Amino acid sequence: MTIQPGTQVLIGVLLLALVTVESGGWFLTRVLRGKAPANRLQLSFYRAGHAHAGVLLVLSIAILGVLDSADLPLGWDLVARNGVPLAAILMPAGFFLSVLGRDPQKPSRLLALLWIGAASLTVGLLAAGIGLIAAGVS
Repeated sequence: MTIQPGTQVLIGVLLLALVTVESGGWFLTRVLRGKAPANRLQLSFYRAGHAHAGVLLVLSIAILGVLDSADLPLGWDLVARNGVPLAAILMPAGFFLSVLGRDPQKPSRLLALLWIGAASLTVGLLAAGIGLIAAGVS
């Protein structure tokens, strides 16, 4: 299986993005040790954002690694390649950005990023899954 140069670049970018997840983990340990202030809502959202970022970046890399072997129609291919990586940005951003500030009592409107990311994840997974099944069957 040969990985296309564009796919290699995107996978490289996603791997570098995992470094930000690593630094987020360090920040989370500071919060848990009381070295950085956060209320219960913020702590919950920081944990969820951190977990979603890591899992979705790794899932993106896995999906990209197999899509080059399938000959998907252009529209399906674009959605399959970009849906999950976009979700890997939007969903954690929704978690983190919606609880910025001192002692927020509820998430801000930026929580909408989480739901936009969830839609992107769903559409990307559907396109990749259906596209790969169709490519395998044909």
